[in-house]
Amino acid sequence: MAVKARILIATVPIYGHVTPLIPLAQRLIARGHEVRWSTTSTFGAQLQAAGIPFVPATFSHELQGFGRDRYVAGGDELEGIAALKVDLKFGFIDNAPRQLRDLQAATIDFTPDLVLCDTACLGARMFAELTGIPLAVLNVVPLVLTSRDTAPFGLGMAPSASAFGRIRNSALNWLVQHVVFRDVQKRWNSVRVAAGLRPAGWLMDATDTAALYLNPSVPGIEYPRSDLASQVHFIGPISASSDAAWAPPQWWHELDSGRPVVHITQGTIANATPELFAPALAGLADEDVLLVVATGGRPAADLGLDNPPANTRVEEFIPYAHLLPKVSVVVTNGGYGGVQLALSHGVPLVVAGTTEDKPEVAMRVEWSGAGINLRTAAPRPQAVRDAVRAILDKPGYRAKAQALGEEYGSYDALTLGTELIERLVSTTASASR
Repeated sequence: MAVKARILIATVPIYGHVTPLIPLAQRLIARGHEVRWSTTSTFGAQLQAAGIPFVPATFSHELQGFGRDRYVAGGDELEGIAALKVDLKFGFIDNAPRQLRDLQAATIDFTPDLVLCDTACLGARMFAELTGIPLAVLNVVPLVLTSRDTAPFGLGMAPSASAFGRIRNSALNWLVQHVVFRDVQKRWNSVRVAAGLRPAGWLMDATDTAALYLNPSVPGIEYPRSDLASQVHFIGPISASSDAAWAPPQWWHELDSGRPVVHITQGTIANATPELFAPALAGLADEDVLLVVATGGRPAADLGLDNPPANTRVEEFIPYAHLLPKVSVVVTNGGYGGVQLALSHGVPLVVAGTTEDKPEVAMRVEWSGAGINLRTAAPRPQAVRDAVRAILDKPGYRAKAQALGEEYGSYDALTLGTELIERLVSTTASASR
C-alpha cells in the first residue's frame, strides 16, 4: 500500500450506525492510516476502548435513546411514512448543519484525505461537497437508491423490472419525491442553501456526491437493479465481535438440549415497550421451544419480562457471534444489522416492524424466501406462533436462509471495504499530483 491516508469518520449517534464502522476503522488503523472519528459523547468510551481516536461532536444532537416525541407531540405513536418523515426532517436533516460545524471543528488541525460516513450522516455529505474531499459512505440500511426497477424506499413494496413494473416504479418514485416527501426534500434543500450549497436531487441518492458507496450485504438479499451506480459495491456483512470478555449465563447449556431455539429481539432502538416481546411470548409460551429474549440493554422489569414463561430466558445483551449458531428462528422487529447477521448464519426469520427502514427489511426477507413478513409491528400472539411453526415445519425457509448464509460467507467485508477505500485514496492522490 503506497498511500497512508488521513481518514475522518462521521456517524449519526445511533447504535446501528456506529457499530458497523468500528471494525472497519480498526482495520484501517492497523493498515497504517490515521483515523479520527466524530460523533457525540454517547459513543466516546466505546470508540476509545476500541483504540479509535475520538473527537467529541459538541453541536450535534444526541439521538440514541430519544423517541419522536422529542420532535412532535405523539411522535412515538407514528408508523410507516409518517414516522420516516419525522426521522428524516428532525433527526437527520435538522442535525446536518450541526454535524457540519462539528466536522469543521474536527478538521482545524487535521486535513483528511477522505471522509467516511454512515448513510444518514447528512452533515458529512455537506462537508465533503464544501471542501471537495472525497466521500465514502457505508450503508447501514437496505439500499435506498432510486431505481427504475424498484418502488420508492419506505413503501415496503416488492421490486418489479417488468414493463408494467417500471411504469409503476417511475410513477411512484415521482409521487414520493415530489408530493409525499415534498416537504422533506424542501427542508433538505433549504439546509443546503443556508450552508452555501446548491439545491440537490433526491435526498436518498447519496451516490450523487459519494465517490464510493459500500453496501455491507450480498446481492441475494437486495433487490436487483439494472441501473445501479458504479460506485456501489457489495462487501458482505461486517461481523459482530465475539466479545471474548462476555460470560455466558448459567442457562446457556440449555441451548444444546435439542429443542428448537427461538430468539426474540426488538433491537437497540425500538425497544422501550414490549410491542413484539409480549405477543411473541404469549404465542410461544406453550410451544416445545426454548425462547431467548435479548432486550437491547433494557432492564427486563421495565418491559414486564421479569416473570417470563417457563420456556423463556431473558438477557439484556447476548453477542450474536455466540448465540446465532444455536438458533433455529429469529423473531425480530426488523433491525437491518441483526437481520443480516441472522441470515449470514443461515437462520430464517419472522419479521414484524413498521418504523424506520423496517418495512423495507421485512419485505426483503419475504422476497428472498428466507422468512415471513407479518406486516405489522404489533402482531397477534397466534400470528407469531403460526409463523414460527411454519418456519420450523417447512424446510424451504431454512434452505433459503442457508443458501444466503453461504453467499454471505463468500464475502470478506473488512478486506473488501479496506481495499476499496485505499483504491479511492490512491486514485485521488494520483489525480492531484
